[in-house]
Amino acid sequence: MARITAGVASSHVPLLGVAHDQGKDRDEYFGPIFAGYEWTRAWEKAEKPDVVILVYNDHASAFDMKIVPTFAIGCGERYKPADEGWGARQVPDVIGDPDLAWHIAQSLILDEFDMTIINEMDVDHGLTVPLSMMFGAVEQWPAKVIPLAVNVVTYPVPTGNRCWALGEAIARAVASYPEDLDVQIWGTGGMSHQLQGPRAGLINREWDNMFLDKLVGETDELRWIPHIEYLRETGSEGIEMVMWLIMRGALGKATRQLHRHYHVPCSNTAIGHLVLEPA
Repeated sequence: MARITAGVASSHVPLLGVAHDQGKDRDEYFGPIFAGYEWTRAWEKAEKPDVVILVYNDHASAFDMKIVPTFAIGCGERYKPADEGWGARQVPDVIGDPDLAWHIAQSLILDEFDMTIINEMDVDHGLTVPLSMMFGAVEQWPAKVIPLAVNVVTYPVPTGNRCWALGEAIARAVASYPEDLDVQIWGTGGMSHQLQGPRAGLINREWDNMFLDKLVGETDELRWIPHIEYLRETGSEGIEMVMWLIMRGALGKATRQLHRHYHVPCSNTAIGHLVLEPA
């Protein structure tokens, strides 16, 4: 049967995609950021996952105020890179796994999660930047990808507890799939940052590192953090970190840390990155 073998968490700062695409990943500013992903790139080459369930948020590329799905799962065969501020990235199309995606969608809906099913959409930096950070420059992505888009842009957004429970349900769905597959689940976004207003540029190192600490081990304290704490401590965009809780919930009762990276600054935020496995 299929199994979730690991979880990866990472920021998805769009500037990292630009730096990667323009060959600036070794310069003075970006070098220390990309160095923190070298371990993961080597590890991914050795692990060779069949499928990545990639949890991210859309930035008005696939969705806008006409439709705001709380949780949307991509069940299509192929997804093209979306336009960003610098134009569409010249990266490979994302190849999906419709059979597994539809199985997960059915399992989640029967598990009482009201998923939006998407068969056609473009994917923006929220999804393609993590792929570049983990896999580097490639002619085609080495794993199939199931996009899982979460609304963390327009309130109301899902609670941390609901995200964690969704991760648990995804794990049940994957475990019930009969094909022999190694599946990873990635949670992206964050860390503390605010893009506008008097607190623009806010970075809270202490809170970020507390969050990273509590993704490891048996504690489930993070699932109970209220929205107002994310806003107060991590800025308006720090709420993206609830997407990491989907990844954590899918890994079971306890986790073991394989790799950790935290760096300030990158653009106007911090870079956070973890690789975990079920303990």
